[in-house]
Amino acid sequence: MADLEIKNLHVQAGDKQILKGLDLTVNAGEVHALMGPNGSGKSTLANIIMGNPQLEVTEGQILFRGRDITEADPDERARMGLFMAFQYPVAIPGVTVTKYLRMVMNAHRDARGESEISLKEFRSTVEAAMELTKIDRAFTTRYLNDGFSGGEKKRLEILQLALQQPQVAILDETDSGLDIDALNVVAEGVNTVAKDNGMGVLIITHYQRILHLVEPDRVSILFDGRIVREGGPELVTKLESDGYGWITDAIGDEAVPA
Repeated sequence: MADLEIKNLHVQAGDKQILKGLDLTVNAGEVHALMGPNGSGKSTLANIIMGNPQLEVTEGQILFRGRDITEADPDERARMGLFMAFQYPVAIPGVTVTKYLRMVMNAHRDARGESEISLKEFRSTVEAAMELTKIDRAFTTRYLNDGFSGGEKKRLEILQLALQQPQVAILDETDSGLDIDALNVVAEGVNTVAKDNGMGVLIITHYQRILHLVEPDRVSILFDGRIVREGGPELVTKLESDGYGWITDAIGDEAVPA
């Protein structure tokens, strides 16, 4: 059984239908890359998996570890073990990174029926995660994402990934706008934190460069709200050489009777 299973998902925002019968799975220990041109519905899928209330599921199901979470609240999904790295993380002036991380860790401990983490254990846990993700300790005294560069925001999300150890991580355009150094940090974080811990990862992107650093086990192509192609890493190579134009041509050919 897949950790995350999406069945015949139809989603709309207002009167606009965005996802049109999407099927997709993410298995434990698997890196599944979801690619597609702008406007195909990639970020909509990420947001509906996490329960964004501005989107409406009109048909289909989202199952997490066998449980139907289609109507579950976002915080319930997070407590169950779903994690999302946002394309545009928000800044929260006045809340330090340390305070935020401890609050998140305690929320997950509470969901497991555990007591709050002690300051000593919290400090050692965070320091170990920062060493793993190559983040300077001074980072934790800053306000959450306030004045952060794009690369710093993404580094923080990889730090959260290392601390939370979710069952499934959704990385929505995590490579967008990153220089090569920040991209290497993100990729190394996925490889060391996620792949080495049996975590399922859904990398959502329309670039190929991160997929040269984090090799996916499976690749799906999303086009006009549907998965139109599935395969292995060879699909990344084809997209790199041919772009997305061939998808439109292929779909058109399939629609014509032989």
